[in-house]
Amino acid sequence: MTIGQGILLVLALGAFGLALRRGVPTAQRALRETGDTILRVLPLLVAALPMAAFLAELIPPDLAAGWLGPESGLLGIAIASLAGGFIPGGPFVSFPLVLTFLKAGAGGPQMVALITGWAILGFHRVIAWEWPVLGGRFILIRLLASGILPVLAGLIAQALLPMFPHALVRP
Repeated sequence: MTIGQGILLVLALGAFGLALRRGVPTAQRALRETGDTILRVLPLLVAALPMAAFLAELIPPDLAAGWLGPESGLLGIAIASLAGGFIPGGPFVSFPLVLTFLKAGAGGPQMVALITGWAILGFHRVIAWEWPVLGGRFILIRLLASGILPVLAGLIAQALLPMFPHALVRP
């Protein structure tokens, strides 16, 4: 268990304790909801994790290293930023995909830009949620205000890398 997982476990146990203080029915509802969520998420994990492993074997290292590698610089960061916006789904798809690209030779700053593009741009969310709920004007303002952030995140990561050379390497 990692430190992060341990912290989450302690927080979950603390939340369970607080729910118990509100009464057993509250804790039971929370446990039922937890079980329902696990049942919904488990199939995603079962599909996404092998997909990432298979992609790691299928992505040609020269492709990942060439377009998104450490030497691709600003162009690689820009490509990764835009590509991140097109990654559908949640973290069960995006994070294994980033790990796959890193294993195939992609650069850390480029992957920071990719995951930031996924989080901020999310074109699938724009189509499914933002357009019908908030409308085109809101989308235009939001993208004009935040569209550059994935590139900036990649450039900042690139600037920070000399100070933290192992920060973007999975332990």
